[in-house]
Amino acid sequence: MSESPVTVPVCYRHPSKETYIRCTRCDRPICPDCMNEASVGHQCPECVAEGRKTQRPARTAFGGSAAGRSFTVTKWLIGLNVAAMIASVISGGLGAVAGGGWGGLLGDQTPLTVRGAVIALYGLPGAEHGVAAGEWWRLITAMFLHYGVLHLLMNMYALWILGRELEASLGRLRYLGLYLLAGLGGNVASYLFDPRSISVGASTAVFGLMAAIFVILRRLNRSVAPIAPVIVINLIFTFVVSNISIAGHLGGLIAGGLAAGVLAYAPKQRRTMFQSIGLGIIAAVLIGAVVVKTLSYY
Repeated sequence: MSESPVTVPVCYRHPSKETYIRCTRCDRPICPDCMNEASVGHQCPECVAEGRKTQRPARTAFGGSAAGRSFTVTKWLIGLNVAAMIASVISGGLGAVAGGGWGGLLGDQTPLTVRGAVIALYGLPGAEHGVAAGEWWRLITAMFLHYGVLHLLMNMYALWILGRELEASLGRLRYLGLYLLAGLGGNVASYLFDPRSISVGASTAVFGLMAAIFVILRRLNRSVAPIAPVIVINLIFTFVVSNISIAGHLGGLIAGGLAAGVLAYAPKQRRTMFQSIGLGIIAAVLIGAVVVKTLSYY
């Protein structure tokens, strides 16, 4: 009478590899390449993936996704601004880079900046252009356009420093909403209180980010010493240096601070709902102000 041969278990994912290790969840044999260390024993890749589906994703202190720590939104925002500068150079030549204001350090206007800047009305009667003429996109496009490379670099450096902190704290969507509301708030303020100016730049949104970091630090009971001097210096710079949109910077600062307050102080219960409603109210007020101002022209 012959004995049946003893079979050695093989990895269910790699049949050529013998193993005596089994997944603690499904009990299938797994080789060292497939092992994932668990609290007890080891698990196979499929059980690990299944377990992740049932785990609640990590959240920040303000309800955002921890995915914001990859700074994806900040990188995309910087990329959009750089792409807009390249498009501006293509439309207006090297004069878009430098040769304009601030002793030639800033760039001149280009067809793209003229078409996308915040301005109330310009042109002949009956053929006007501007926000009041129905070109509402200017309130958005202006925050991605710049007068020259120096203007772009200053704002992008500030965006990189401030944006990463806020995106990690708030998560991607909340941070993006904050950024857009701050930029919109600054451009709306420019339209309301300085309608004869032609303004572009991400500084409206950047000022909002500065205010937001101040609010976030206060909410976390941390020192505001790192950001307070930065805000003061930039405000002084705004009022002292010529050809800067004071209304735009202050509008962005206020809108960003209000949006950050909504995100930071929303109650934990139904936090996302309160945050969404709060940001929606800010957006509605800004849009309403634009409508009222526009109607006053006609």
